[in-house]
Amino acid sequence: MTPGQRLRQIANVLNLSTPIGLLVAAASHSKVSHGPRGLLVAAGYSWKLPHAGAFTVGNVVLYRAPEGLAGRDPVLLGHEERHSTQYSYCLGLPFLVLYGASAGWSMLRTGNPASGNFFERQAGLAAGGYIDTDHQGQDGPAGKGIEA
Repeated sequence: MTPGQRLRQIANVLNLSTPIGLLVAAASHSKVSHGPRGLLVAAGYSWKLPHAGAFTVGNVVLYRAPEGLAGRDPVLLGHEERHSTQYSYCLGLPFLVLYGASAGWSMLRTGNPASGNFFERQAGLAAGGYIDTDHQGQDGPAGKGIEA
């Protein structure tokens, strides 16, 4: 683990986002295991909300996928890891409020909660399975200079 990853891990314990992520994992009967780079992978999340296939609370990445499949996609895991870093620089749970405001702003601007969401864009829209509708026709479907 790099010093930056270790710092993120410590920050997310101190700001209580990782302990809350572990509580969510326990309450949802998700199976937690150690992942790479100081992350914890929780498999088998089954609650209805959020609708995503994976989401992050602190350093805990919760997957709907079962144990053995959860955390295997390095692109999606990298996207969720960036959210973990966002928790640390937002000082923990304020991330949820800031993320919600950004998702609301995105809905107003683009009609979906991700395309104009600062946090999703910073984490990588395509890596998270989102389509960049905010830049359709300008930069193509995923900002790669392809005409729509």
